[in-house]
Amino acid sequence: MDYFLQQLVNGLTLGAIYGLIAIGYTMVYGILGMINFAHGEVYMIGAFLSMICLLVLGAVGITWIPFALAITLVIAMAFAAAYGWTIERIAYRPLRGSFRLAPLISAIGVSIFLQNYVQLAQGARPKPIPPVISGRVTLLDTGGLTVAMSYTQMLIIAITILLLVGFTWLITSTPLGRAQRATEQDQTMAALVGIDVNRTISITFVMGAALAAVAGLMVTLYYGVIDFFLGFLAGVKAFTAAVLGGIGSLPGAVLGGLLIGLIEAFWSGYFSIEYKDVAVFSILVLVLIFRPTGLLGRPEIEKV
Repeated sequence: MDYFLQQLVNGLTLGAIYGLIAIGYTMVYGILGMINFAHGEVYMIGAFLSMICLLVLGAVGITWIPFALAITLVIAMAFAAAYGWTIERIAYRPLRGSFRLAPLISAIGVSIFLQNYVQLAQGARPKPIPPVISGRVTLLDTGGLTVAMSYTQMLIIAITILLLVGFTWLITSTPLGRAQRATEQDQTMAALVGIDVNRTISITFVMGAALAAVAGLMVTLYYGVIDFFLGFLAGVKAFTAAVLGGIGSLPGAVLGGLLIGLIEAFWSGYFSIEYKDVAVFSILVLVLIFRPTGLLGRPEIEKV
């Protein structure tokens, strides 16, 4: 039982990271109906920015951890948001009126470019970083196996919950959220009632990229090692999480991320770790067979 609870804690932490990345996917899809396959690379860049900021702050003598993390988070989110805005302007906006595969191919091209750009700039070897947050809380100690949650795990789960609540409120209760929902339903009619569609779409990309940067910081703190290929597999799994939970739904994105994290953790703990990705995608296939819209997705109603 102790081992089961420890894997549960590990799975929730990993799932929270996937959920943060998946929110960015589902926000862009909700407005444009297209997947930003460069989103995983923005997450990877956020991780590198976080590592560089933490190393620089440590080198100049800023060692108070809350202050260092706050500065790192702001800088990583700002730079990642700039990347998100640039991707929308270069890879999506010029192709918005083209056939549907054109933006997808463009986004894949941007993804490959960003991977190679970071590889050339930072090198191909994994980059380790010393532990920033140490310590843990013992949840259960039976004299045998101890169930514990580190402060980093607690921080990751708390930030995921706060951001989910914050972004859900923003989309449902603010003028920007109403503009996003109107743009999602009909871009032409939204423009006719005075909504700046281009600006709304750009802001959505910026918000998704900022969330990816938060996930990048969290994974840097959690694992302590990153590389230029970090964004590809995490991006694919986060996209899977968004589809599993119901793409277009923010709670669904986080739910899908948590499910994938739990599947990976329990499969790795009880079965062969080499097949954990097979288990994840097998569950996705089963869900899509019996519920094609995802767990929290709603079927699209085509207006005629």
